[in-house]
Amino acid sequence: MDYAQTVAKDLLEIHAVTLSPDEPYTWASGLHSPIYTDNRLTISYPAVRQAIYKGMAELIKEHFGDVDVVAGTATAGIPHAAWVAEELNKPFIYVRSKPKDHGRGKQIEGIIEKGQKVVVIDDLISTGGSVLNAVDTVNKEGGEVVGVISVFTYQLPAADENFGAKGLKYYSVTNYSTLVNVAKENGLISEDHLESLHEWRNDPAAWSEKH
Repeated sequence: MDYAQTVAKDLLEIHAVTLSPDEPYTWASGLHSPIYTDNRLTISYPAVRQAIYKGMAELIKEHFGDVDVVAGTATAGIPHAAWVAEELNKPFIYVRSKPKDHGRGKQIEGIIEKGQKVVVIDDLISTGGSVLNAVDTVNKEGGEVVGVISVFTYQLPAADENFGAKGLKYYSVTNYSTLVNVAKENGLISEDHLESLHEWRNDPAAWSEKH
């Protein structure tokens, strides 16, 4: 199965990803964007989520080999990571965005042992900031994060820079370029939209200023 094409088509069909170059969305950061993503919707569609976790499992085997532990980021990465862990028959943990403010103040739920190879799973990579914080948390607890897998990536230059600075690889089941091409093939966007969407990916801040 071509998971990249299949999942891109799925995300568009269930409106987990929507494109609106003419009437941009406003992100929490204040930037205007022609794309809005809510991959949490995928968990309600069995066929969609199955394509995602099977695609993730294939990426892990291809790029990272036999990992010891699958980690999910709270909250959106948790269900996908749990399904991947089940698919690979591996231990599962999840990483909170910050330590609990009660009990033993844990930030990682589940068991991680020193030196275990861990792959971290998130639903979306934009700049990579939040998932890289989870990576740091796992490494501080003694794990060895070998890489990151996500459902979808915007393929922004900032993400490549941030992951490169950590010396870490990341892969996504599908990505912005694939999704935009699928949208064009299915008549969801025009040729003019295609050009605008590529401009946004190359420089989101400049695109936002013009829109």
